[in-house]
Amino acid sequence: MPAQPPLRLMAVLAHPDDESLGMGGTLARYAAEGVETYLVTATRGQSGRFRGIPAGEGHPGKEKLAQIREAELRAAAEALGVRELALLDYMDGELDRAEPRGVIAKIAAQLRRHRPQVVLTFPSDGIYGHPDHIAISQFTLAAIVAAADPAHAAGAEAPHAVSKCYFMVTSEASSNAYQAAFKKLVSNVDGVERHLIPWSDWSITTVVDTRAYWATAWRAVSCHDSQIAGYQALKTLEPDHHEALWSSREYYRVFSTVNGGRKRETDLFEGLR
Repeated sequence: MPAQPPLRLMAVLAHPDDESLGMGGTLARYAAEGVETYLVTATRGQSGRFRGIPAGEGHPGKEKLAQIREAELRAAAEALGVRELALLDYMDGELDRAEPRGVIAKIAAQLRRHRPQVVLTFPSDGIYGHPDHIAISQFTLAAIVAAADPAHAAGAEAPHAVSKCYFMVTSEASSNAYQAAFKKLVSNVDGVERHLIPWSDWSITTVVDTRAYWATAWRAVSCHDSQIAGYQALKTLEPDHHEALWSSREYYRVFSTVNGGRKRETDLFEGLR
């Protein structure tokens, strides 16, 4: 019998620190278990604050901040055991206005190159309505389709069909804990204030136990020093509170070609092992 291909996981996200704050424990767990983990990040976060300072005096400017945040991202990815990071280098805050075919082709090329069975990304609402999060979710789903289509030109590798795709989501309990310890998640778009809307417990298909990896997740978060002003509350948390905050991660199974049903999963690779 031919050897089974190694298990591979790819996260496709929008900004530096999405990987650590969002799914650091998940990436750390699967890397520790021997799963090949890959990360695709669409922007370098150059439109963000610098240690709480918006654009202006004390801010290094977009070009310098992009360099700083890329270095932080690479350090965080290494801490999490990510095998390889790909930066698509789109402009932070403008991802929803990027030319779709180009973004989709870039992500599809990464899918064909690394051939993951499982892909993780943001939910369709971007968790709290962030346009970049919504855009990368849509681009990722389109890229999964494109990567499997022999007629679609995306890189030099052969077409590849992803077996499972998941949205990173939050229940009401985890949303409350996260926002109490961190900050209220709000996105102001076109004059409208968008808020985090938790997913109903019944709609969450998968909960991954990451309790053993909370320290690794926090180490990765701490790599993002330029953003640390937003994490001040986290710095003073007791270890047991950190453990509770990072002890699990919830997902919605968008599709699976290998399993299904109402029973809640505890492993993203259920049906593949």
